[in-house]
Amino acid sequence: MLPPDPALDAPAYREAMARVASAVHLVTTDGPGGRAGFTATAVCSVSDSPPTLLVCLNRSTSAYPAFRANDAVCVNTLSSELRSVAEAFGGALPRSERFGAARWDTLATGAPTLPDALAVFDCRIVERSAVGTHEIFLCEVVALALRPERAGTSLLYAGRRYRTLPLAEEPVSD
Repeated sequence: MLPPDPALDAPAYREAMARVASAVHLVTTDGPGGRAGFTATAVCSVSDSPPTLLVCLNRSTSAYPAFRANDAVCVNTLSSELRSVAEAFGGALPRSERFGAARWDTLATGAPTLPDALAVFDCRIVERSAVGTHEIFLCEVVALALRPERAGTSLLYAGRRYRTLPLAEEPVSD
């Protein structure tokens, strides 16, 4: 095993992570802390029994106070057609204008859902943990919506740019 690199710092780590392609999600909340949302790539599946997601949020963002006060989140997985919504919630629009960038519904928790998302995971936060600059939410999925008619292209983020991944019509063989 190699010794740790003494030059490893936050900018070097961010540069390395910029080379990792990730799905783009819009994470939303509503409740006593107010309505808020943010564009995220730090989302992953934890378990299917019970269905659970992990979501990471920087505690210095303007959305954090609402997420800290609320127990409901919705993870909306974005198609390439929703790039402008990802950009709006990523900072292209002021926080007060972001929800005007799309049409919204709700499922079980009352957190805003995007009817045009590829997949919608409506969740309750069941555990929180602070790690470095971020808070990690473990989110139990209580409702799910799939949009098969939207299964054209998935929105990805890699190399500090949005990219698209066509979803194959046929399974790829090994």
